[in-house]
Amino acid sequence: MPFFVATAKFGDLIEFSYPIGYSHWGVNDRDGYVIHFAVSGEDNIEYNAYALPSGDLLLGVTKVCSMLIKDVTVPTGASIRINNHHDFDASSPEDMRRCLNALLGQDFSYHLLNLNCEHFATFVRYGKAVCNQVDGNHRQCLFMLRYQQKQQQSHLFKL
Repeated sequence: MPFFVATAKFGDLIEFSYPIGYSHWGVNDRDGYVIHFAVSGEDNIEYNAYALPSGDLLLGVTKVCSMLIKDVTVPTGASIRINNHHDFDASSPEDMRRCLNALLGQDFSYHLLNLNCEHFATFVRYGKAVCNQVDGNHRQCLFMLRYQQKQQQSHLFKL
């Protein structure tokens, strides 16, 4: 793991930049862990047939998971860096933790244009689902709905 990634703080965006011109994104958690989209059921050969080297799917199901940064599968020549380049204020660490806890382990139907790994990572960090690789529009995706549902369920249990 590159030194500068080892210095990442909780909530930093981790970019796995591929030599072919696109990137895989995750959110730094703790002690070398990143939370990101990964192939759901990656032991299944059928899933792997549709998987990109990052574990992202062009079509299919992806899961929000936590794993060591060094264990994220990337193609040869990829670089890994902290990249908080989006022009937004970061959410509080408490809000990021709440969001990550609500989404961790959830399955999503991956969509390259509307629901991808950068949308996930920016939603957690900034509260806005943005993907500069696709376009500059702010997309409030399924994450917001799932997060709100989890918050409502959590609130009901406290009553």
